[in-house]
Amino acid sequence: MYPQITAAERYTLGLLRRLGYTAAAIARVLGRHRSTIGREVRRNATHYDGGYRPHLADGYARSRRSRSRRNQRFSTADWALVHARLRENWSPEQVAGRFRSEHQLQISHETIYRHIWADKRAGGRLHTHLRGARKQCRKRYGHYDSRGRLAGKRPITARPAIVEARGRIGDWEADTILGATSDAHCLLSLVERKTGYLLLGKLAARTTAEVNRRAAPLIQAQPHPVHTITSDNGTEFHGYAALEAQTETRFYFATPHHAWERGTNENTNGLVRQYAPKRQSMAHLTQQDCTAMARHLNHRPRKRLGYRTPEECDVR
Repeated sequence: MYPQITAAERYTLGLLRRLGYTAAAIARVLGRHRSTIGREVRRNATHYDGGYRPHLADGYARSRRSRSRRNQRFSTADWALVHARLRENWSPEQVAGRFRSEHQLQISHETIYRHIWADKRAGGRLHTHLRGARKQCRKRYGHYDSRGRLAGKRPITARPAIVEARGRIGDWEADTILGATSDAHCLLSLVERKTGYLLLGKLAARTTAEVNRRAAPLIQAQPHPVHTITSDNGTEFHGYAALEAQTETRFYFATPHHAWERGTNENTNGLVRQYAPKRQSMAHLTQQDCTAMARHLNHRPRKRLGYRTPEECDVR
């Protein structure tokens, strides 16, 4: 193992430098390699004039060593704070970003991930709170798209430019979130593009009538005008004209198979899956449960919002 230079050696090094010894000569006196002496002088010279002062050099070295990964920088209390956020299903990046923005704890998301994997190897359960914990790989085969078509739908290309730019509050994206294939129960997801504010509605079935029945009161309850809603091409949104008449909003439809055109909605649906996993029945969920899930997610910080929450950005 490479032995670190001691404090006594640093004082000898400093004295010999003042006497005019070369790095090679100092190395012979100390029994070190000359590159070790050169590296020590470069790393621990004083910052303001480049001189080598043994007492300062020793302080620099000790400080650097205390910050190294070999030493535990975070206390049990610090990790307790991190664990509490992880158990609220915050991602490591959200935890680190929020703590940093509040000047509470300087920790990187990579450090949190390393801690989670170490916990998993030790038999812990922190990893189960990550978004991808339940994901399973599966083969994807091409299949015919049997979902209906409807003439006269406004394409996303006709949407005002201010919507794409997220220049105002009041432009939303809509989708449905499916449960088990054995029953028809599912969720209606409405997400505001600028703030990421989420509304969830419980649907007894994935039908036009159910979507309109649940969407209308959710839209009408908003304090801000709902200018636009962009949805996918599912047949459950084919009753959009009736919703437009009830709510004075305008519907636009994304290009088929272009999920990224509704990226806010797709990302938020991934967060919802932490509470409503794929292929699990949603029959037991009530509208109160959906409201509670949405409230919880609206209080989670988002990176694109500067680690503020949708609730904080949505001035109500």
